[in-house]
Amino acid sequence: MAISPSGVGYFETVPEDVVVMDLEGNVVEGDKKPSSEWGLHTVFYVNKPDAGAVVHTHSAYCTTFACLNMPIKALHYVIGGAGTAEVPCAPYCTFGTPELAEAAIKACGKGKAVLLANHGLLTCGPGIEKAFGLAVNMEFCAEMQYRAMSVGEPVVLSDEEMDVVMEKFKSYGQPKKDKEDQTSNCY
Repeated sequence: MAISPSGVGYFETVPEDVVVMDLEGNVVEGDKKPSSEWGLHTVFYVNKPDAGAVVHTHSAYCTTFACLNMPIKALHYVIGGAGTAEVPCAPYCTFGTPELAEAAIKACGKGKAVLLANHGLLTCGPGIEKAFGLAVNMEFCAEMQYRAMSVGEPVVLSDEEMDVVMEKFKSYGQPKKDKEDQTSNCY
């Protein structure tokens, strides 16, 4: 897996700073120390075969709910992209520990997103675009939940409606091209 270096800001990171590791925690390429959360990323790659990318963020609204130890609920149908009607919050564990990784994967269950208590959000997807897009959508859902709670009692979509949404998401977007269509005739 490729992972960001520890303690280097995103805007200061250059491609050469990215660390490549195997799933046993060994650095394969790079001269920087990997993110302290490499174990958190690894547990998702190992336990979720469809995970081709993992995104971990401290985005404001998701982290707000993580600090409240509250899940993100189905106030907006886009939460269905996480493969669940509610994004759970894993119990607090110190950052960078195996305990955090285990708590996160357990709380995530069959979904693709989990809040980390008093910490942030983790999402996974088949590639970086989907994992990042899911993180953006979960931040949107968290913001909507925050705003709705500021005004009154949020209306949560039913489990039955969320089942319909998640089924519709399976065929949402453009159809996948055949492998034959994906090859180029250019030389």
